[in-house]
Amino acid sequence: MQTFKIHHIGYLVKKMEAAKQTFEALGYLPEQDTVYDPGRDVDICFLQKDGYRVELVSPVSEHSVVAGLLKKYKNCPYHICYEVEDYESASAALSAAGFLAIDTPAEAPAMGNRKVAFFSGPAIGMVEVLLP
Repeated sequence: MQTFKIHHIGYLVKKMEAAKQTFEALGYLPEQDTVYDPGRDVDICFLQKDGYRVELVSPVSEHSVVAGLLKKYKNCPYHICYEVEDYESASAALSAAGFLAIDTPAEAPAMGNRKVAFFSGPAIGMVEVLLP
């Protein structure tokens, strides 16, 4: 059976530094410097507090994959990421639960180039899977 372990909550932000400072004021600690992801045209920063990890995601330009989401939803949590053991079985489990694949696995520079893929479900929205 596929195991889905929570890795982080993705938080969409317009201004990376302001959001990062606000999370730090709430006691979150940065795990790394902000990383630019050229494939998605976003800046990404991970912060952690009490065993919880948030991923701040900020579009760099209007061509970013999340620029439209930011216009529509503003600053907000927008996905949950799960670490999975096997992409094929995770994809099958998500599909059986009504999720549709948004893309295929691609490298994520902010996560040491591990591959990620996104799915969308009608009841809860976007889910990211992080491959081993």
